[in-house]
Amino acid sequence: MFENQSPDEVRAMIDRNDEFRRLYHRHKDLDKQVLEAETGRLPMDDMTLHSLKVEKLRAKDRLTTIWDSHT
Repeated sequence: MFENQSPDEVRAMIDRNDEFRRLYHRHKDLDKQVLEAETGRLPMDDMTLHSLKVEKLRAKDRLTTIWDSHT
């Protein structure tokens, strides 16, 4: 996420915005869990996987909103 942004700008946002930092790290954690579940390394039922994907999408949407309002 934020691949098209300067790493320095993303780091600055993480450093200065507590909500952004928390959501950014949560999104990365969710992304890892989803990937591990989809590749079979983390056993998970379909409902749980779906819930993780929904939470990940909500985090991304909020991150994007924060980013857009501060840049």
